[in-house]
Amino acid sequence: MATVAFLGLGVMGYPMAAHLKNRGGHDVTVYNRTAARAEKWVAEHGGRSASTPAEAADGKDFVFACVGNDDDLREVTIGPSSGAFGAMKRGAIFVDNTTASAEVARELAEKADARGFGFLDAPVSGGQAGAENGVLTVMVGGSQEHFDRAKPVIESYARMVGLMGPAGAGQLTKMVNQICIAGLVQGLAEGIHFGKRAGLDIEKVIEVISKGAAGSWQMENRHRTMNAGKYDFGFAVDWMRKDLGICLAEADRNGAKLPVTALIDQFYKDIQAMGGRRWDTSSLLARLEK
Repeated sequence: MATVAFLGLGVMGYPMAAHLKNRGGHDVTVYNRTAARAEKWVAEHGGRSASTPAEAADGKDFVFACVGNDDDLREVTIGPSSGAFGAMKRGAIFVDNTTASAEVARELAEKADARGFGFLDAPVSGGQAGAENGVLTVMVGGSQEHFDRAKPVIESYARMVGLMGPAGAGQLTKMVNQICIAGLVQGLAEGIHFGKRAGLDIEKVIEVISKGAAGSWQMENRHRTMNAGKYDFGFAVDWMRKDLGICLAEADRNGAKLPVTALIDQFYKDIQAMGGRRWDTSSLLARLEK
């Protein structure tokens, strides 16, 4: 059993923290910007809540975070009055599950090293369902030593945990993941749209083609709700646009060409304008059918 803090109890962090407590058996203290949500978590799962990130992190073996973006991450780690880094003990490890930039991961890893504790950028894939079921995929950047120590704890909420390279490599791998998903969902949306216009039975079509080279997780798990015009079953469009923005900014830095990703980002902008900011990413079909 380890002493653990978890910072950020959103749709992902809330169940992830619960798995650390209930499946992992760890001693968990939680922090959330809206204190009532942390109190609700404690009422359901036990453990303790803290009023600041620093209070939550004080003396803990591991500190996890899953917040919104680079600025949110800096606030809970190096915020001048109550950031977790100011309270973490030497030899502890900070595990960041936020999808953020590789730049902020490298920045925080350097600051953590100077203070005598470890930092792992460890974004996740699998969505809300993956978090609730404890079957997330975790892509990690950092040192082998820190990874080896943290992996058994991370496995409380994951089915796959891999070290991808030094600091920032976890975030870069998550960018690859989001680039691939964007193309897959757009292809699936166009395929379903075409099939419906052609008068085909979409269920029969997917039953056959999902067993061949066109098959994907998106096809297996999203085609029915897409065909029914229901888009409240997964990762929100607002979040996807944030992630694709990170991908495109990194591509500007490293010279990668992402023409399809840039185009699909604009398609998601159209979805936002349609009122679909909180629809899931499969709502690309709604844009074709409007």
